[in-house]
Amino acid sequence: MWDAPEGHPLRRMFAGLAEHAFFSHLGVADPPLTDYLSKLLTRFLHFDAVYRLRNESGKPITELTEMVIEAEHLPAGGRTRREYYRHIGDFALFWTGVYPEALDRLRSRMCRDAMVSYTAQGKRSYLITSRLEEQENHDSEADLFRRLSEQFELCAVGLRKVREEWEQHPPAPPGSGLIC
Repeated sequence: MWDAPEGHPLRRMFAGLAEHAFFSHLGVADPPLTDYLSKLLTRFLHFDAVYRLRNESGKPITELTEMVIEAEHLPAGGRTRREYYRHIGDFALFWTGVYPEALDRLRSRMCRDAMVSYTAQGKRSYLITSRLEEQENHDSEADLFRRLSEQFELCAVGLRKVREEWEQHPPAPPGSGLIC
């Protein structure tokens, strides 16, 4: 899983946008939460990160329903199961918050995900992740995932605000050295 270095321009941009959106628009000052969400946005810039889970034949899993089925078949406990549920929560939050119109299109097609609540699955997945983190004595991470579960809808609204703000920023002039 790619994670941008601390000073990476995209990570700084998403951190600033997330902090501003959550504090200014929603009145939420929660640095660990906004830091997690800005890292999620940076990670999910890569298509391979969005669809990083693979099925038995090695093909990317593109449907939330299939991700949940795969996670349910993993042995209880352990890092792999925790990582699957974390990714399911991230995947659901990303689409619910950043690109909700994609979910609307998805519901109009005939696929398994058309009848699934991304919000309910995201909340459930983050809650399971928090419980698995607690079992491994990672209490600070467990608390963060519990908050993501409890505040899923708020986080989705915040991510929508982040998208609105980045769409309002004009592209950097050529040769400026800025990415955005």
